[in-house]
Amino acid sequence: MQSSVDISNAEFEVLDVLWKKHPATANEIIERLNLKKQWHDKTVKTLLNRLVKKEAIGFEKEKRCYLYHPIVEREAYTQSESQSLIERMFSGRVSPLIAGFAKHKNLEKDDIDELKQIISAWEQENQEKEND
Repeated sequence: MQSSVDISNAEFEVLDVLWKKHPATANEIIERLNLKKQWHDKTVKTLLNRLVKKEAIGFEKEKRCYLYHPIVEREAYTQSESQSLIERMFSGRVSPLIAGFAKHKNLEKDDIDELKQIISAWEQENQEKEND
């Protein structure tokens, strides 16, 4: 499954609905999207067709309906997009991104605790490699 697909913000919203629950018909997708804001049926169907062409989603024809499902995995896509952002905006370094959030008080205590756990696990893993 590919992860580096160029997906617009609107396409992402459609894909996000499918990641949460699939397979789904176009009407089910439209209904779920309309819980947040009004979407025109034709717009959603155009976005679905674009995502199929980009091989981000697939479909199965069942009687007179198309059942859509994601091909691109959420985690793989998120990882790819995150890496791309860090490369473009921070020359591949994560610390300026996190420092920016910390400086503007956008980090919650849970975020900090999670980052500490990640760093601790990384240190343990790399210390074990050095000792081998």
